[in-house]
Amino acid sequence: MVNFDHVTMVYPGSNKLLDNKALDDVSFRIRPGEFVFVVGASGSGKSTLIKLILKELTATEGTVTVMNNDLSTVRAKGMPLIRRQMGVVFQDFRLLKDKNVYENVAFAMQIVEAPKKEIDIRVHELLSMVGLGNKESSYPDELSGGEQQRVALARAMANRPKIILADEPTGNLDVKNANDIMRMLERENSRGTTVIVVTHNLDIVRDMNKRVITINHGIITSDKGEGEYEF
Repeated sequence: MVNFDHVTMVYPGSNKLLDNKALDDVSFRIRPGEFVFVVGASGSGKSTLIKLILKELTATEGTVTVMNNDLSTVRAKGMPLIRRQMGVVFQDFRLLKDKNVYENVAFAMQIVEAPKKEIDIRVHELLSMVGLGNKESSYPDELSGGEQQRVALARAMANRPKIILADEPTGNLDVKNANDIMRMLERENSRGTTVIVVTHNLDIVRDMNKRVITINHGIITSDKGEGEYEF
């Protein structure tokens, strides 16, 4: 589903000869249906990894393959088709402030030109699933942080993606809301969706007991399967 093959990332304007690589010769493979945590300190390269999967960045060296697509050969006009198969959840939610809850989730399906009836059925289904069936008409600034993140998760699941990428999805949430979001991601994973969660919250990683890839200064220092990660 996702394959990094000797990937190095040096940001434009950096001197490659200096020790300023965001990622340094990173290789790993994530299989369809896996649930994987990527952990590491701030600045370790976690978010760079997500940006490479989305092709917001292009690797300096090596190959990033997503759903059998070598991203180095995919032209800009081809990326929207690949991204439609991915759902993304951000720490800062990134909801559209001028749209209500229903419209925020529906927007993801409108972009892919889904039929109106299908959109209506799917949005109601998702909002019920995340416990926001009674908040359809509310706007983001009327919601708590936990509720906003539930909307963001519903939006990410709207088009039944093959991959969900979650970049620090619990960073702004209290323990209960953080656990709720992770259980929803786990439930989606149980349906066959590949889930990749970038986080520095080791309490959640410990509780979930999934595969854990650890990055330190742009280098993978460990890659442990379920039950193998030591705290």
